Amino acid sequence: MSQAVTETLDVRELIPMIRHRTIFQVFDQLKPGEAFVLINDHDPKPLYYQFLHERTDQFSWEYLEEGPEDWRVRIGRVEAS
Repeated sequence: MSQAVTETLDVRELIPMIRHRTIFQVFDQLKPGEAFVLINDHDPKPLYYQFLHERTDQFSWEYLEEGPEDWRVRIGRVEAS
């Protein structure tokens, strides 16, 4: 089941210190079944592990583009089970 993309969040121009906080703010506003596309200038693997720790079983993660210059990831809020 594909989740409805509600927005695209490009964090390439944000200072690194506020990137994750901004991403989690966008995620926390999603309703179940919604998603956003994250655009980043590096592989956001550390963010994935932060989601695993802080939003366990609440998110989906799908790479749409994997570098070398831009990474795009669809991050969605999953239905509660």
